[in-house]
Amino acid sequence: MARRGEVKLQDLLDEVRRSEGFEECGAIVVFNGVVRGVGKDGSRVKKLVYEAYEEAVVEALEEVRREVLERTGAKELLIAHVVDELEQGDDIVFIVAAAPHRAEAFKAAMEAIELIKSRAPIWKKEVTELGERWVSG
Repeated sequence: MARRGEVKLQDLLDEVRRSEGFEECGAIVVFNGVVRGVGKDGSRVKKLVYEAYEEAVVEALEEVRREVLERTGAKELLIAHVVDELEQGDDIVFIVAAAPHRAEAFKAAMEAIELIKSRAPIWKKEVTELGERWVSG
């Protein structure tokens, strides 16, 4: 899901715990991407601006979810990506993976973030003390 504004990790954890098949799970892994205070060029980041083709993002994230669940043995995978203006330390993306064992949960979270970065139509503009630029990949 792509959301404007704040996403609450506890809400995602609660949703995973209520999911079908959770009783088989012995591990939940959470990946939380946050805004760094230093840009790729070493300058101080004032903010990141995320824009998206929101209908396509929802579709892409669901496709990533289904693909990762099929490949990893995880029982549930939730993805929440914020589309908004964010400051240093703000949450950008949460991936919550539940699986019978920790290795499957870690694998699901890792695969999901790599696929999101390559497939989801989400664009990032970095605003630093030196100016602003669109960042790829």
